[in-house]
Amino acid sequence: MNLNSIFGEIEQVDPEVYGRLDSRRKALKGFASFGGKLAAAALPIAFGSLLNKSYAGTKSTKDSVVDILNYALTLEYLEAKFYNTAVATPGLLPAGAATGAIQTISTHENQHVAFLKSTIMQLGGTAVKEPMFDFSAGKGSGNGPFKDVFKSLDLFLAVAQTFEDTGVRAYKGRAAEIVGGGAYLTAALQIHSVEARHAAHIRLMRRNYGSGVGNVKPWITGKNSNINSALVQPNYDGEENAVQAGIPIMNIGGFPISMDAATEAFDEVLTKAQVLMIIDPFIVP
Repeated sequence: MNLNSIFGEIEQVDPEVYGRLDSRRKALKGFASFGGKLAAAALPIAFGSLLNKSYAGTKSTKDSVVDILNYALTLEYLEAKFYNTAVATPGLLPAGAATGAIQTISTHENQHVAFLKSTIMQLGGTAVKEPMFDFSAGKGSGNGPFKDVFKSLDLFLAVAQTFEDTGVRAYKGRAAEIVGGGAYLTAALQIHSVEARHAAHIRLMRRNYGSGVGNVKPWITGKNSNINSALVQPNYDGEENAVQAGIPIMNIGGFPISMDAATEAFDEVLTKAQVLMIIDPFIVP
């Protein structure tokens, strides 16, 4: 999460946000200067205060912003709890770089949760409550297909890959909602690129530490998950698309581009409804 991505999400429901904040550049520059004088823990409160002043008396717009932030918060809750549990599970992670990487991701996710909750509160909204999670994908039974997720490094990394790849497509799905492109699209793709780097790192960990998955690439080929589970397939369906903006990518420009290569060059979108359906097995009703 960063200020550019948060402003970009808000801009989707209120194109006049930068008019309220006296232009995007001034808003970001001013807040960055202000933030340099504050402790990190105070930044969410300061940011929330900035938005609260800008949206005074515009309840409907604020409600839309809160809805967007709560959607992001639900995903952050899921990832934070997942990585927190992994870090706290003795013997799951190899010592050294692997443990360090997951600890870092865990820290980031907890920071995201704290930031979003504080910002929602400062906007006068109510942060959605953290659901109870069942990472076995058993919807509360604890006996789903991933019941050994915190006993097997292979399975843990496979589920982590699923969550991260879903995040990439989820944020790109927000970009697909943007009309007009420009700064709107740029802001959405900034957070998309960060999610993509996380996904690539988890895939590298699967290649280095997982057994029998040495062919895992940093990107998705076709709609192949490299995970032996039908449950995760909806996370990857649609990635086999090889036509972008009506233009076939295979052999484009006379270059010998295969179907696999054509699909690897682009990520496809997931809508909010699709994302919520995908994570539903991991949430206790």
